[in-house]
Amino acid sequence: MKPITVLLAEDHPDVREEIRAMLDCEKDIVVVGEAGNGHQAVTLASKLCPDVVVMDIAMPQLNGLVAMLRIRETTASSKVLVLSAHREPEYVEHAVALGASGYLFKDTQAQMLPEAIRSVSRGTAYFPA
Repeated sequence: MKPITVLLAEDHPDVREEIRAMLDCEKDIVVVGEAGNGHQAVTLASKLCPDVVVMDIAMPQLNGLVAMLRIRETTASSKVLVLSAHREPEYVEHAVALGASGYLFKDTQAQMLPEAIRSVSRGTAYFPA
């Protein structure tokens, strides 16, 4: 079975490292790239064509929502799963309007990330309550 390929787009290196360490324990998920800003995320997504992009909203150089829109336009096969500290409903609604396949809150739902990645890679939206 082909592993699910993931691009991590998170501006905090320590958070990226924690996410990578969590995902490295999953036999069916492979992190193929890491981006520290929105421009890098768009460039790497276009180059690597990952199954799933795990995207933070608060990204330097290019906002994560704008980066997500560009990724959805240029790399249509990649699904975007937002992992953000922003809990406000308007952020979730805006992300969905721009094509997010899922949305998790960093502080309370990050442990659901492997399950969410599997879900969105299959084409099922992931928005836990």
